[in-house]
Amino acid sequence: MFGIVPRVLWAKVSPPDEQNRIRLGLNCLFIETGTERIIIETGIGDKWAEKYRQIYAIRRTRSLPETVRVVTGYSAEQITIVVNTHLHFDHAGGNTSRDEAGRVVPTFPNARYLVSRGEYEHAEAPTERDRASYIADDWQVLRRTGQLELMPAHYEVVPGLRMETVPGHNRTMQCARLEQGGQTLYFFADVVPTRAHVPYAWIMGYDLFPLETLAAKKRLLPQAVRENWLGVLYHDPDMPLCRFVEEGGKIKAVRADV
Repeated sequence: MFGIVPRVLWAKVSPPDEQNRIRLGLNCLFIETGTERIIIETGIGDKWAEKYRQIYAIRRTRSLPETVRVVTGYSAEQITIVVNTHLHFDHAGGNTSRDEAGRVVPTFPNARYLVSRGEYEHAEAPTERDRASYIADDWQVLRRTGQLELMPAHYEVVPGLRMETVPGHNRTMQCARLEQGGQTLYFFADVVPTRAHVPYAWIMGYDLFPLETLAAKKRLLPQAVRENWLGVLYHDPDMPLCRFVEEGGKIKAVRADV
């Protein structure tokens, strides 16, 4: 998660367990408009065998559909749009679930699922470098049901909500920009996965193009400070919502007062 940053430094802000694992969140975003109920990202999902639950130390108190119902009051059947920034298993794993017969089915049976065409094509033919990040069960059934819609590199989901491709993590990952009433909420996906990754050089070893991640951070984070963006940090276990401030020439994330 921290690339070339020495362990002696990152362990201070993200202490590992005895197996060198760190705590991470999976912070999906729900947006409601007059006619649409939208979820951005679906987390790691529930399709994992026990072996992998142990490897990744997956711990949850309830499933994604249960969380949606508790937090929003809507059932899985009432979600109308699901957006994936990219198709890595920790961002798209909840797209699908297993039914009582063990078959892989859409978690949100009445939703349109949106992902960029470039990301879909890469997920279908990944490289050796990132093949382990893609699990076809997370999207292929959606192609068969007709629910998966392949989108351009930049597009508008609904008025005020735009997806924009930000290369770095890979070539085709997208971030979400929600603008309303003169304010901006920015979903950073894996450009800035946690508040520990706000410093420019703190870039994940998973990133295929770290210099492009660096360029994106140098572009986006100063703008977030100037315009007082509300940021969503997808993998932060303790501060999913934040604002950005500059102190002593360095940018840091602070807890959002919303």
